Amino acid sequence: MTKLLELKNVSKTFPGVKALSNVHLDLNAGEVLGLCGENGAGKSTLMKILTGIYTPDPGAEIWLQGKKVDVRNTNHARELGLSIIHQELNMVPDLTVAQNLFLGRPGSHKGGYIDDSKLNRDAAELFERLGMNLNPKTHLRDLSVARQQMVEIARALSYDSRILVMDEPTAALTVAETEALFDMIRDFVTPETGLIYISHRMPEIEEITDRVSVLRDGEYIGTVKTADTEMREIISMMVGREVSGDARPRTHRKSDDVILKVEGLNTKKFLHDISFEVREGEVLGFAGLMGAGRTEVARAVFGADPRTTGDIIVHGKKANVRNAADAVRAGIGYLSEDRKHFGLLLDQDIKANTVMAAMKDFSIGGFILDGKIKTVGAEYSEKLRVKTPSVNQLLGKLSGGNQQKVVIAKWLVRNCDVLIFDEPTRGIDVGAKEEIYTLIEQLSGQGKAIIVISSELPEVLRVSHRVAVMAHGHITGFLDNEDATQENIMELATVGMAQLKGHAA
Repeated sequence: MTKLLELKNVSKTFPGVKALSNVHLDLNAGEVLGLCGENGAGKSTLMKILTGIYTPDPGAEIWLQGKKVDVRNTNHARELGLSIIHQELNMVPDLTVAQNLFLGRPGSHKGGYIDDSKLNRDAAELFERLGMNLNPKTHLRDLSVARQQMVEIARALSYDSRILVMDEPTAALTVAETEALFDMIRDFVTPETGLIYISHRMPEIEEITDRVSVLRDGEYIGTVKTADTEMREIISMMVGREVSGDARPRTHRKSDDVILKVEGLNTKKFLHDISFEVREGEVLGFAGLMGAGRTEVARAVFGADPRTTGDIIVHGKKANVRNAADAVRAGIGYLSEDRKHFGLLLDQDIKANTVMAAMKDFSIGGFILDGKIKTVGAEYSEKLRVKTPSVNQLLGKLSGGNQQKVVIAKWLVRNCDVLIFDEPTRGIDVGAKEEIYTLIEQLSGQGKAIIVISSELPEVLRVSHRVAVMAHGHITGFLDNEDATQENIMELATVGMAQLKGHAA
């Protein structure tokens, strides 16, 4: 089999951190190579070296089709046939889809002006070739995150690359969009091309890859054939231990005391008569298909979205929750599914993010108590095992799992009795997921009332004492964990509108 790419002895040192140590990797022509590892294992760093974003330490070698190359920068990487789709979208929201596709490329200007007509024609041809239903004239900001991701994918494919790297490309995609992406991948891979696929979603790795290479703590662990290897073996290579895929909660709720009660909650456009309770020390999972209304429930309870009717009762007292500040005062904390936009300040350090929901406790007479903030930041970083050289580290420098721990720390400092986790492990590797699950169990053991919203049914079953299932803005049923299976959850999640009307009658 022809070697399309070989990486040899790749190391990378940042100030105080050895990110990669003598890593080896190879990609055969005509294959999809999965690249797996926990957050911080070095996957993205390795790919940034391959595509000219980072310069490796001396001694590293990159070979393309048997020829040693020195990748000088990203433009040079594209000239060599190397393209990458980053986990974080890297486009300009105020430009159109077509303008984003061809930004900075030769031929996009005419007489010093952008030739929009040509860009739109070229973009339409590209979308037709890729089977994408996108309007080139639409501004990027008007697209959903999933469709923005499709534009990013189209841009990478438009370079006619021989080697394409995809870093968590399905994080914001629906099941149908993911299948469409896999079809594109299969079309892309030929006897002259290859693709490196980075993902924490093991079913995707199993479905789309031919081989899997594993990194752990910046070191190369090994490569296996996907068809000959069980996913639990790959997970074990990633984390250095066995991780059960069918575990259930290891705690029981503390009492029957109701901490949070929601009665008759409705919103103007979507939610219909939402009622539920969460007891002391209980984890209530919310399951359902995308668009079922799970996040809308969380936002309405937290005051982020207005409700038309409904009561929110905390510790037996009706809470007047008109906005997020009211919710926090009532003892409700919300860990948003989009932590980077709504949960954290990435350009601030760990200690500032840790205390930002309780700043009144860290200031006197308008003066910030820096020493107290640093002490508390260090205390919670140690308690939650945040991997960082210092609490002065900017949050944007941390892995997704460690960022999520800081979000949790923020609400622990605020000491909320009700915690809503919306997609708590999205974009987080399997090892870090278990740490988050353990934290949720510890919080329930302390008597917190916890809601966990997740699109991953094994995750819902792993952490929840009970499961509320939603469809079309309604709760269609509740299941105790011991009675819950993926099959009966899906049965409730796929209830049609006719059935819902029948229930209402």
